[in-house]
Amino acid sequence: MKIALDPYMIRNVPLLELPGVVAELGYEWIELSPREDFIPFFRHPRVDDATVRKFRKALDSAGVGISSLLPLFRWSGPDEDARQAAVRYWKRSIQIAADLGVDSMISEFNGRPEDPDRSEAQFWKSLDELLPVFEREGIKLTLEPHPDDFIENGYDAINLIRGINHPNVTFLYCAPHTFHIGNDAPGIIEYAGDLLTHVHLADAFDHTASSGNRYILNPPGTTARIHQHLDMGEGEVDFDELFRELRTHGFDGTLTACVFAWEERAKESSVLMREKIAEYLAR
Repeated sequence: MKIALDPYMIRNVPLLELPGVVAELGYEWIELSPREDFIPFFRHPRVDDATVRKFRKALDSAGVGISSLLPLFRWSGPDEDARQAAVRYWKRSIQIAADLGVDSMISEFNGRPEDPDRSEAQFWKSLDELLPVFEREGIKLTLEPHPDDFIENGYDAINLIRGINHPNVTFLYCAPHTFHIGNDAPGIIEYAGDLLTHVHLADAFDHTASSGNRYILNPPGTTARIHQHLDMGEGEVDFDELFRELRTHGFDGTLTACVFAWEERAKESSVLMREKIAEYLAR
């Protein structure tokens, strides 16, 4: 099992210094999410081949590996020009992963929940172009349902991944999305079975509680989504239940500390999360 850190809260650490900082925090693995000097949100990668080589050396020197790269692109959006651009960005990102010796990439379905049929059609067009590239480079793709994507429910996401019917495509369970994707960790984990290869760990409050009045959003009827990525224990995700189900099913994939809420104490939060994960695994 790999225990990884998503270093988004310390993204201002220079790229070549990042492996050393992550090692100091007690992690052996990085799940590298978007950052402006590497692969930014929704835009073409910024890193060049020379920096990729330097980064790989820095990782080796620090004794830290990249468990996965996590790019986010509009590859399922209804706009065709944006979809084609996203495919170009994906291809460069896959090459970067291959040059780093990384065999896993994670992403979201993207698209629009109010236009799921069009979004899914765009998703399949992108997959038709990209799956051969993943195959050629020997890289696996893990997908997660996300609030405001064309697929938000965990069961629906697993069904679509099964429909892709490819051994290189698997499922990620994101704990801080629990109250958006079905609020049924045991059921979703059991339903995913061997498709479950990654878990994101952070806490969140149940936005549906108090008859939907815990968070009041204006104007009434807005379709905005809200959730948090808090330290474990600060919200209402049932981690006893989550880890119990992971143990029951012999999960041996990647667990990623995925907190975004506390940039002012990012290092303390990262250490706390590592300790919490170890505590739950030891039970």
